[in-house]
Amino acid sequence: MTDISKDAIAPPRSFLSQDAIQVFYRLLAALLICAVLAVLSDSFLSLGNILNVLRQASLTFFIASGLTLVVLTAGLDLSVGANVALSACIAGTVIHKTGSPALGIFTGLACGGIVGLLNGVMVTALRIPSFIATYGMLWVLNGLTYWYMAGETLHGFPAGFRQIGSGYLFGLPIPVYLLLVFLGIGTLFAQRTIWGQEIYAIGANPVAARLSGIPVARRLLLVYAVSGTMAGLASIIFLSRLNSAEADIGESLTLPAIAAVLIGGTSLFGGVGTVFGTFIGALILTLVLNGMNLLSVSANWQPLVTGIIVILAVWLDMKTRRRAQ
Repeated sequence: MTDISKDAIAPPRSFLSQDAIQVFYRLLAALLICAVLAVLSDSFLSLGNILNVLRQASLTFFIASGLTLVVLTAGLDLSVGANVALSACIAGTVIHKTGSPALGIFTGLACGGIVGLLNGVMVTALRIPSFIATYGMLWVLNGLTYWYMAGETLHGFPAGFRQIGSGYLFGLPIPVYLLLVFLGIGTLFAQRTIWGQEIYAIGANPVAARLSGIPVARRLLLVYAVSGTMAGLASIIFLSRLNSAEADIGESLTLPAIAAVLIGGTSLFGGVGTVFGTFIGALILTLVLNGMNLLSVSANWQPLVTGIIVILAVWLDMKTRRRAQ
């Protein structure tokens, strides 16, 4: 199959498009939530709380940004949380054994990327639906991680390494700087590169994309590998932030990542959405959770509220698609 020529690809998606309108409305929603929380809680607008919100949103974003590319192809990666756990435990072990944070970081990223690549192979070569393939991978990774850790917890990492997740630079948490870097890279990749346009095309109509000469299998391998690598990056941030690693570190991470993608406007049916929208989705989700904590809402209600927000986001997506058709 020949590669599609540059001229055959649709023009780069303008940020002043339907995607931009969706992002605009979500920004308004985020501002509205901020206004309500500022009225209800005296501590919401404190500098410490705002920095905490940004840090928490960045952690969700690292996982959700790679997942966004998968969802743009009408796929899903349910293994990201388990991938974070395995990558963090292996990276932590390497740092403990070698004393080298750099080698640990490389190992965590490589582990995440390999898991993502395996997901891509199952989806493309074995033609297993992404939901089933990554759900199965979730259980495989959980089993491997619990077997590998054998009930132990790793802790006590070098002070320099801990700065990645806990340090500050010019008053801002370092994860926020990393967020800005990867937000820029992700947005440029999706909106301004041929590969990004091909990913949108695959999500919009995979048959037409294949007939147009787009190497669908290779692009799917790419997006699953990127999703896994971003999970590996998140594992490094969590490892540094928590200063510990244990087998259950990723159990609560998958649903918020999926929620951030959907709240940010990326369609489960593929072909619609932006990485920037996912950032706004992560911010909205973090604001809601932070507000419930400040207002002393029981932790038992928080998953319920998160679930309702996800259902509303999917309902709005389906309604928008029907109107567009």
